[in-house]
Amino acid sequence: MAEREVSYVWVDDPKGLRDAVTSISSATRLGVDTEADSRHHYPEKTCLIQIVASDRVFIIDPLADIDVGALREMFERPDVEKIFHGADFDLRGLNRDWGFELQGVYDTNTGARFAGLERFGYAALIEDLLGPVIAKDQRLQRSDWSKRPLTEAALEYAAADVIYLGGVRDAIDERVAKLGRSAWVTEELERLEQIRYTPPDPDSAFVSVRGSHKLDGRGLSVLKALWDLRETEARKLDRPTAFVISAEALVAIATEPEVDLADVKGLGQQTRRRLGSAIARAVKAGLAADPLKRPPGRAPFRPRPSAQEADRLTKLKEWRIAEGEKLSMDPSLLWPMRSLERLAREPEKFDEELESPEIRRWQRGEFQAAVRGTLG
Repeated sequence: MAEREVSYVWVDDPKGLRDAVTSISSATRLGVDTEADSRHHYPEKTCLIQIVASDRVFIIDPLADIDVGALREMFERPDVEKIFHGADFDLRGLNRDWGFELQGVYDTNTGARFAGLERFGYAALIEDLLGPVIAKDQRLQRSDWSKRPLTEAALEYAAADVIYLGGVRDAIDERVAKLGRSAWVTEELERLEQIRYTPPDPDSAFVSVRGSHKLDGRGLSVLKALWDLRETEARKLDRPTAFVISAEALVAIATEPEVDLADVKGLGQQTRRRLGSAIARAVKAGLAADPLKRPPGRAPFRPRPSAQEADRLTKLKEWRIAEGEKLSMDPSLLWPMRSLERLAREPEKFDEELESPEIRRWQRGEFQAAVRGTLG
């Protein structure tokens, strides 16, 4: 297949949106993509919505004076398939910005992982399944999609991101069906549709900073104060948090509150000049506050496994790796690691474990006998 010509309709006014909705209303499937500005602004927002229907591409500008809610009915209709690549990012953004809860989702990235393929990136799938070689311009990938007007090159890039989705989806579906894994993919897509945007908890998000696990209670209190400062500045400046103060610098200061800021790696002279006094106040406030306890993790603490438990887990891992090689699939898809760890500790609870929400129906149907047999 030759590389397809890119054309599009730019939609940035109410009439254009009405015309677009009318044009796509009779479609049974749509290719969809979004572009956001997380590399340039904070908090991020969806800046483009690209939709292809019957080879006609609409690039919708949600930053214009239009009611994007007009897309809700189409997005939430289960009988209209919406094809994405790497849908989780798009689904969260659409839910965050407009409350959309999409149904009828097909994700080519998800499908590809069950199709015996070696490469899962969108450009790679286009090349491997359809033939065209699509050059991914990293400069355009990193564009500030909130800028207006967008260049013609940026708009063509955005349109190209959706025109191959239908063809890639069909090629993957054919392979999946031949392998007898259609029900597997269907269940994964059902789970994908449940994705919702969850805002970070302001009381615990600071512990997500890399390296924070090494901090004691006092260090966590300082880190929390510095985190709050960074959040306030990022929103005031409309800049990503990493551009305000790096995570590395946050942890370095929280680890050694008395450190000379000039000695903190990743804290440039301009940042010290602009925020030095505010950082000092945040450190002082953190030191004066009560030491913080680390919020409990999602997984409960478990003691070091016994030799017998470790041996069982090794056998379960070996089974999963061997099965993945046999099926040409990522072994992690076959059975959740946390479930294997629980089974290694308490194999007598196998039947109870099968009811865990982490276990898919297709996993139970295909692999429970093998997992039970591996446990002995």
